[in-house]
Amino acid sequence: MANPETPSAVAAALPRLTKARAPLTREVEVVDEHGASSRVSIPAERDLTIYVDRRELVTLMTLGAQPELLVLGYLLNQRLIESAADVESITVDWEVGAAAVKTHAGIDRIEERTAKKVVTTGCGQGSVFGELMAGIDSLQLPDTRMTQAQLYALVDAIRLQESTYKSAGSVHGCALFTLEEGDQARMQCFVEDVGRHNAIDTIAGWIAMQAQLAGARVFYTTGRLTSEMVIKSAQMGVAIVVSRSGITQMGHEVAQRVGLCAIGRATNRRFLCFAGARRLVLQPGLAGARP
Repeated sequence: MANPETPSAVAAALPRLTKARAPLTREVEVVDEHGASSRVSIPAERDLTIYVDRRELVTLMTLGAQPELLVLGYLLNQRLIESAADVESITVDWEVGAAAVKTHAGIDRIEERTAKKVVTTGCGQGSVFGELMAGIDSLQLPDTRMTQAQLYALVDAIRLQESTYKSAGSVHGCALFTLEEGDQARMQCFVEDVGRHNAIDTIAGWIAMQAQLAGARVFYTTGRLTSEMVIKSAQMGVAIVVSRSGITQMGHEVAQRVGLCAIGRATNRRFLCFAGARRLVLQPGLAGARP
């Protein structure tokens, strides 16, 4: 009998996913300040309604880059399922804008658990179910440390990454890094979407589909660190989050509460560590002279 902890056994228990794809951008005609016409690319945005065991759950507005992983990560981050193994399959059909999720044993108390919704500060006013804050005090984060050199390597990797944002703008990007020896940070997954909450959910889905993922994890986002983003990062086993933007009061409070390192305003050699500074190994000499 196979050991259930082996990568092959874990992979066998993962759900079947379709590979639905849709164009990420479209061209439109614009007129500039000189009255000249041209065509530019803008991000696509489409609605995706999630059905769980034939029950309509929620409609997400998304770019649609990896919709199956988005759906899986959404269910995980809303704590409606405990692991990817709870799901038998996820089928996405863009012709009808629907994602059909089939679970192995259903979702316990789904009506009760999805009755209360909270409108978040996410792009487009995303909403999450009321149990998101429940149980955050029980989250145990790994003892992750990151050097300042690794932080700079991470920021530089994002700068060099080809993206929809560079060609069309108007999207958020998120990435998962693992820390390596020699002050390196390896990008494992990069996702863009019209909302940062969709991008982090997609990364959560990607993590859940990995039979094995070694190394300390660091999450990066172009968007601000709200309470939702901090909680979801902690749920993914991430102890360090980095943002090109800032942090909200609730995001800061939750980061301190769970012991997460929150770094914001990270561009070039500059950054601000808002919480969990003990996880950051400072190397001030790398920052250059102070202005």
